Amino acid sequence: MLGLMQDRPLLISGLLAHAAAAHPRRAILSRVVDEPLWRYDYHGLAARAAQAAHMLRRFGIGSGDRISSLGWNGHRHMELMFAAPGIGAVLHTANPRLTDEQIAYTIDHAGSSMLFYERSFAELVERLAPLLPAVRHYVMFSDAERTVAGSVGAQSWEVLLARETAAFDWPLLDEKAAAFLCYTSGTTGHPKGVLYSHRSTVLHAMAASLGSAFGLGAFDCIMPCSSFYHATGWGLPFAGALNGCAFALPGDRMDAASLHELVETAGVTFTCGVPTIWTMYLDHLQRSGAGTGTLDRIVIGGSAVPRAMAERFARDHGVRVLQLWGMTELNPVGVVATPTPALAEWGADHVDDVIWTRQGRMQFGVELRIVGEDGAALPHDGESAGALMVRGPWTIRRYFRAEEDAADADGWFDTGDIATIDGDGFLRLTDRAKDVIKSGGEWISSIDIENIVVGLPGVRIAAVVGVHHPKWEERPILVIEAHDGAMVTVEMVRTFLTPRIARWWMPDRILFEAVPLTATGKIDKKALRARHAVCLAAEPAA
Repeated sequence: MLGLMQDRPLLISGLLAHAAAAHPRRAILSRVVDEPLWRYDYHGLAARAAQAAHMLRRFGIGSGDRISSLGWNGHRHMELMFAAPGIGAVLHTANPRLTDEQIAYTIDHAGSSMLFYERSFAELVERLAPLLPAVRHYVMFSDAERTVAGSVGAQSWEVLLARETAAFDWPLLDEKAAAFLCYTSGTTGHPKGVLYSHRSTVLHAMAASLGSAFGLGAFDCIMPCSSFYHATGWGLPFAGALNGCAFALPGDRMDAASLHELVETAGVTFTCGVPTIWTMYLDHLQRSGAGTGTLDRIVIGGSAVPRAMAERFARDHGVRVLQLWGMTELNPVGVVATPTPALAEWGADHVDDVIWTRQGRMQFGVELRIVGEDGAALPHDGESAGALMVRGPWTIRRYFRAEEDAADADGWFDTGDIATIDGDGFLRLTDRAKDVIKSGGEWISSIDIENIVVGLPGVRIAAVVGVHHPKWEERPILVIEAHDGAMVTVEMVRTFLTPRIARWWMPDRILFEAVPLTATGKIDKKALRARHAVCLAAEPAA
């Protein structure tokens, strides 16, 4: 017997319609490249998203078509994030921190015919254009005065929107229709596309809003410092609209002083981002003697949160720090470190110890399990470590254009992480199955760098490991064992690597010594990490 309830689809356009109807005057502030601070509300967001939808239709964009963006966390980018999926199109949020070749690959792989971008990416787009034969139209997120057409003939976002009406009859789509395409570069080879649906995005927004996760409500003002090109800014544009939260969008100004000014101007209560941002923010507060104002909580993900950071925010500013673990393949929230009654029974010190040393606890919608090398499930005892597997309604099934599923027949997806889970459902990552380094929340592939370096004449073995850095949390160092009699210098290696990797992938140290090997002939990276664990400890934190 089936239930007799209505079967209305879960759509991203429904989130926007709700926010505009229930919270029309809730403020949205946005920094814009080379322009004054933009101020409007959900009524204005809905009107301009409608204009953007008409504009996309005028360019011939329809259901299933893909478009790409190179945008900051600003209001125009957010308008496109509602408009494109609202008409059934798919928005690929390209990551400008990848190499030119990788960015071009993702846009081409996505099959995009339009590219929207910020003024600050004009030179990048000029370089990319010859690599993007399928892109027919370029639009700059700018007004008429500041639009630079360049060789691509870019048009102004504001001029295009001004031609359209501020009302749109959003179509009733299949909730399983694709909405966003986000690429992950956490493994070797080409980036992989993760295709979010309307259903997964809306369910993710609901779950992320819960008290066990972000705890969002209509009185919150969100300052998203997780880039929109990183899994749609951790889904905050949609969780915020669902709850009627105000927004303070930082645009391209992510320095500590600018963020602090925005916190004070907008009355920010909730923010998020990678640890690097908050290391700089704490340093700014200490040097300036400023307080955190209305700020209540910070969700930090991308890499492990230093306990000292969480303690300083709590002790000196009364701000709660919540760890988050997730990945692009999870839309992206997996677990969030929030307290429970079971922890509270052991006292406040125990709560802090768990919250600040675990990545988070199980959330509804994300099933977790750990398995041993034989594939058998391991106990949730906080001690047994195994491969972390996930499944749920916003977990990837298959990568875009792949021929085989990424999840197994039962829906379990191997995250590539090694973890423990305790009896209260708290997850602790203990290692990475693949030697991928996270620096400032960005993935760096040690294997990719190694494979490039061994192409330099004279290099016998190259090993890259991540070690602690006071600002970036983790940075790569490169250890080279040269052939006997070969002359290989640091300058030679840097010159060889520069055109072949992203700038922020460049190792902070290049050392020449014998590379230790395991009994099976593999590079002993554990030994290298132990040997050089503190080699970057004296690096400046700002």
